[in-house]
Amino acid sequence: MIVRCYGARGSVPVSGSHYLKYGGDTTCLEIRNRDDHIIIVDAGSGIRRLGNHLLEEGRFEYTLIFTHSHMDHILGFPFFKPIYDQRASIHLMGCPTAQGDLKKLLSRSMSAPFFPFPFENLRAGIHYSVECALEFRVDSIEISSIHLSHPNVGMGYRFCEEGKRFVFLTDNELGFRHRNGETFEDYVAFARDADLLFHDAEYLPEEYAVKKTWGHSTYVDALDLALKANVKRLGLFHHNQDRSDAEIDSIMERCNGMIRERGSPLECFALTQDTEIVL
Repeated sequence: MIVRCYGARGSVPVSGSHYLKYGGDTTCLEIRNRDDHIIIVDAGSGIRRLGNHLLEEGRFEYTLIFTHSHMDHILGFPFFKPIYDQRASIHLMGCPTAQGDLKKLLSRSMSAPFFPFPFENLRAGIHYSVECALEFRVDSIEISSIHLSHPNVGMGYRFCEEGKRFVFLTDNELGFRHRNGETFEDYVAFARDADLLFHDAEYLPEEYAVKKTWGHSTYVDALDLALKANVKRLGLFHHNQDRSDAEIDSIMERCNGMIRERGSPLECFALTQDTEIVL
């Protein structure tokens, strides 16, 4: 299984000299299985670059899974060039309790006066899954889901193939239980012994003091989760839109210091929009 990140920023895309290392695009992941089949997770602004790469590669079949429907996770969809190509076939998936009707949602985001080209005129073959299966399979990858602790609900996912486990928990507030959210212990169990975990780490503890209930975690809580779940590698995700490269580097220094203090073998890093990991 190959996991590629095309956007790790939270809330809104950013640009400028302070964001060159970790990037400014919002959430989009690409997962490829042993047979090179393609799963895309979320359609933040990073999906624009992914779409360009896929067309250059001559790839036209994908499964696109949504964690939830907040703007930073869907705003790149109209700029995903394969949707305008009649050769493309896209299977859209997302739990209705977290997204609502996917077709209506995406159609609304491309309706006037917000976008000049209507959803109804897209040329790709777009297929929808309306059920909300907590466990399902995409080719050789077994996928399990868990409700995120986030306003308006959301879904986290665990991807398993040939004994390797990747867990993706973005937009997940570990310090507060939102409607339909799970407990901290539930997330520990869900991530238990994962080879790789990407988790929301948007806030510093001092920021969280005034932003509790906003739907995101501190890097301290994300690290605590990874340590208690015996995760092998932790990727800090959903970087705050105002967080500079230097500030993220500082967070990483603090995390690695805490890991050393606990005598843990955990490997911790911050996601960039060009990170690629092979499991």
